[in-house]
Amino acid sequence: MTTISSKINRLKAEITKYDEAYHTLDAPLISDAKYDELRRELEKYREEFPEFFVAEDEKVGGKVLEIFSKIKHSKPMLSLANGFSREDIEDFVGRVNRFLGLDRQDLFSANLDFFCEPKIDGLSFSARFENGILLHAATRGDGLEGEDVTENVKTIVGFPQQLRGENLPKIFEVRGEIYMSKEDFDALNFRQEEQGGKIFANPRNAAAGSLRQLDSRITASRKLSYFVYSLGEVSPDFICNSQAELHQKLQALGFKTELNSKLCHSVDEIIELYQKIADCRYELSYDIDGMVYKVNEFVLQERLGFVARSPRFAIAHKFPAEKAKTEIENILIQIGRTGALTPVAVLKPVNIGGVVVSRATLHNQDEIARKDIRVGDVVVIQRAGDVIPQVLEVDLSKRKTGAENFIFPKNCPICDSKIVKNEDDVVLRCSGGLSCEAQLKETLKHFVSKDAFDIVGLGKKQIENFFVEGKIRSFADIFTLEEREKFSENPLREKLGWGEKSIENLFLAINQKRQIPLEKFIYAIGIRHVGETTAKLLAQHFKSARNFLDVMLSLSKHDSVSLRQAQSDYVELVSIDGLGEKMVEALLDYFCDERNLKMVLDLEKHLQIQDSVQKNLDSKFAGKSVIFTGALEKMTRAEAKKKAEDLGMKVVGSVSSKTDFVVAGSDAGSKLKKAEELNLKILSEEDWLELLSS
Repeated sequence: MTTISSKINRLKAEITKYDEAYHTLDAPLISDAKYDELRRELEKYREEFPEFFVAEDEKVGGKVLEIFSKIKHSKPMLSLANGFSREDIEDFVGRVNRFLGLDRQDLFSANLDFFCEPKIDGLSFSARFENGILLHAATRGDGLEGEDVTENVKTIVGFPQQLRGENLPKIFEVRGEIYMSKEDFDALNFRQEEQGGKIFANPRNAAAGSLRQLDSRITASRKLSYFVYSLGEVSPDFICNSQAELHQKLQALGFKTELNSKLCHSVDEIIELYQKIADCRYELSYDIDGMVYKVNEFVLQERLGFVARSPRFAIAHKFPAEKAKTEIENILIQIGRTGALTPVAVLKPVNIGGVVVSRATLHNQDEIARKDIRVGDVVVIQRAGDVIPQVLEVDLSKRKTGAENFIFPKNCPICDSKIVKNEDDVVLRCSGGLSCEAQLKETLKHFVSKDAFDIVGLGKKQIENFFVEGKIRSFADIFTLEEREKFSENPLREKLGWGEKSIENLFLAINQKRQIPLEKFIYAIGIRHVGETTAKLLAQHFKSARNFLDVMLSLSKHDSVSLRQAQSDYVELVSIDGLGEKMVEALLDYFCDERNLKMVLDLEKHLQIQDSVQKNLDSKFAGKSVIFTGALEKMTRAEAKKKAEDLGMKVVGSVSSKTDFVVAGSDAGSKLKKAEELNLKILSEEDWLELLSS
């Protein structure tokens, strides 16, 4: 279980990085197929081990670009879970039935229908109307707030700036996808080539780049299109009971909707529609990359709610990716922030779907061995709209005589430290820690990244240069740079590209980050396995930096044997729902390293770390901890957990003296027994529901 928890958090961190590259920068780092594979792996873990996932929404997409004003979404704009086969869709329908209790006849029965829509490969947006008039439009951004693109959306032909009809709702927010047709994409690239401008890789990137223009006249010239398919915030005067009904009402209000959408009543009907659309997708004037299936009735959607980053009531059924063959010219080794050795295949450039690809990650040693990948091999790769492909297999019939197995180094090519592999790890790692310049440099890049300290003007390129010059070699160096520059023998003002204004802006951006939320601080320092979700968990638990660091310093003084004797702090950590013993070990490994410890303590001197803002502080349950044990009759475990977290409670995974409530259903076992021994507050399911209603 600890290995599973570790893998889940590693996947979350990877996916967050790829989301930012795709949604914010329009510069994907991996193929759609590889991203879908990672997302699929995470979703399988979510299904099997929901205890490792928290209710708070993970960020979706990427950061808002600084050049645009920000608009906070009235409701989060989330992504969708993915399916790739009939079995995945059957599993999805089964999960929906189990969550709603439709397989338990003692509760109730219902007719479960699904509204099925083609999945447009474009840029998600929302548009808010008040009293029928367009107020503003925004991109999805990070899911919580997006970029204000109102004036650009107004240039899209057919997008209403005033709704049709009478008795219009006071507030009406629609959501959909902005895209560029295949014909307009070809015409745009033709013009760009003639004028010596940027050639876009695919219609999705072209649409994103066209919508994010400061000059709306440029957007208008790009001929964007749109479809709408769902709602954000709407006032009570808009009455609609289902997705199918909404589809019709959106058209009546003047919006464009995808006309191949259909209501299906069984998995057989869903798959039949999927195959029909897949067979004719290339005849459509716009790109689609799959189908979306939504529980039709809104009352059931409301009951199902959301998991960390996606709705439980919907799933995307993706189409297969494109494939091609090319040759591996070389295999390089890169050293990452956590010391991981990542082999990278240098490919003979090949054009797939209009995109030239020349590199692919080979992931790790096991991946190379499993697929028997060698330099000089001809390999089958696949992509679905991005630049870096996935290597599927080797064409052994084309293997050259004398091709040798790829041998990983025994020592780090950067610092010469020993290469190690833990039993529960799939990758080789450099053991040098922060004494390895590659790891230190990547750690600093992570520290200033958008989801961490997000220091404008101090990105990867600047960190790379400052690191080589010796200006920044620790976290604290960033915040002492301005003072040290006054006496530097190699000042910034003497460097190409650094004028007085740019230097002033850099120091201003750094000083603006001397106040930082606790969860950002925890995420930024680069603890292995600790992504944004886990950092938020820790911040909400410890509430202040002082509490967090005091516990970390206390536990770091113990060896592996005495650690478990330090029961109070250790048990407190492992009982945090979603954390787990493996992640606790990663925290301790980090703070037991004197170099890490010095980096963090030196950094703390230059910051004001803000306490964690607790959710639902007006609730009398805010901050209280609860554990559910045994079988519940009136609701599923997932619904019970959601209700508790919506009230600001912490759902913990194990019983301790600090647990406030133990809700015991039928057949409760060892957890109930321990709660009785500790004389904790024990509630029946009826007591719990009565307490909530109060």
